[in-house]
Amino acid sequence: MTGGQLMAAAERRLAPYWSMTRSQVYRELPVLAERGFVRLGKPGPRMSQPYAITAAGKRTFSRWLAEDPGRDTIRNPIALRIAFGNLHSPSQLKNLQAAANEYHTDALARVREQVKNAKKDGDTYDASALEFAVAYHRAALSWLKSAAAG
Repeated sequence: MTGGQLMAAAERRLAPYWSMTRSQVYRELPVLAERGFVRLGKPGPRMSQPYAITAAGKRTFSRWLAEDPGRDTIRNPIALRIAFGNLHSPSQLKNLQAAANEYHTDALARVREQVKNAKKDGDTYDASALEFAVAYHRAALSWLKSAAAG
């Protein structure tokens, strides 16, 4: 797959609970190739560069899966701005919370659909990871209701 195809596949499967950027993907692919974890394929249209995982890449990925995942990193831009709520105007806070509410409501609907499809496809592990995203968006919506009270 090309970097764009990898990014699209990752967004479909991982975006509900893991964020990444296109620049991260394109930055890391040459490093992975240099280390022998992926190999370059034949350039495609518009000089697109496909990559394929190597046996060494599969072994390294398997080892990574077995490692301790470490601690969660929490970075919520809404919570950060709410923490400085006393520096916002009432209308800024209202707009901030309305936009966050809309985002989490929409995201919750999308991820519920993904859970339904994963269960229908018999992918219980994917469905389980997606349930984390469902709980996250529910919790965010619940928190947003109380955050206005300050």
